[in-house]
Amino acid sequence: MASGRAATPAQTDAEHSLYARNRKEVQERLRAALTATDHGIRPGDGRLTVGAFLDEWLELSVRDRCRPNTFDSYAFFVRKYLTPALGHVPIAKLGPEHVQRMLTDLTASGKLSPTTVRYVYSVLRIALSRALKAGKVVRNVATLVDPPRKARFELAPLSAEQVQAFLEDVAADRMGPLYVAAIGLGMRQGELLALRWQDVDLEAGTVSVRHTLQRDGRTLAAPKTERAKRTLRLGGEVLASLRAHRVRQLEERMAAGTRWHDEDFVFTTPLGSPLDSRNVTRAFQAALTRSGLPRQRFHDMRHACATLLLEGGEELGVVSKILGHATLGTTADVYAHLTPAMSQRVADRMDTVLRRRPASG
Repeated sequence: MASGRAATPAQTDAEHSLYARNRKEVQERLRAALTATDHGIRPGDGRLTVGAFLDEWLELSVRDRCRPNTFDSYAFFVRKYLTPALGHVPIAKLGPEHVQRMLTDLTASGKLSPTTVRYVYSVLRIALSRALKAGKVVRNVATLVDPPRKARFELAPLSAEQVQAFLEDVAADRMGPLYVAAIGLGMRQGELLALRWQDVDLEAGTVSVRHTLQRDGRTLAAPKTERAKRTLRLGGEVLASLRAHRVRQLEERMAAGTRWHDEDFVFTTPLGSPLDSRNVTRAFQAALTRSGLPRQRFHDMRHACATLLLEGGEELGVVSKILGHATLGTTADVYAHLTPAMSQRVADRMDTVLRRRPASG
């Protein structure tokens, strides 16, 4: 209440009063309070800050309902970006302007990629949707702000010639069979590291994708979607690589003796433990460097698999099923580009259609 001005009270219920500097302001606060009451928001919620709500949301709504990887990711973005920018704001007073200012500042810093800024926005939108359902806010203000533009980038996976050269160079590497499987089957890193011998039928020549390995290196989780659960046929090269790998692993097991961790994983450390994803990525990039090839993410081997299949004339729907994408649209969006080999194949097909046929006798 400002000095020298009489406060004008207004009762919203038997126990809660509103005060303001003048009648107009108290009427505005009264309307807001009534709207909040209609939406089940208690007056005491006005003291809840965005930071306190995000902490509550992570513990009560995310930790036990989402994968460990998802929780860790959400918690990181809350701690690193959302709480510093918005944590002090009472959640009932959070407006679109606060969200827009945060996104503008993150972008202007020049330190974050468009993808990261977009993810910060997405985490906030998801959290506020829970706040709306819980009656802590009247609206999800994040939905009133245009999301950051989705970053577009051109895929540059290894070419067929580069793949062949790389696999020749890593043929004697104990990680070589993992790279062969990654390129030959197009599986995600987590799916490959979760693979157990019970999922592999070397006689029938199949692999069943049933799990993905979480970042803790121990937890097996179901794939994100039903389409990600799939059975893949093993080509001759992949099958031969896995058979040789099986023999080599049995030799390592005998050498390790009682130190061997018998957990049935296909790709392991020399003592049978599941591989750490970060170590796998570092080993892969070191192998690329030794082969004189451009730096790639481990995930880019999956892109190489898809691109090589499409260049070979495989249908998009078949590639989508092999990759385990949730929808055909996902595959089409990721691989909408044309590589030179694909462009040449299209040109050759059209040339066949347009080529003049000799006139009959």
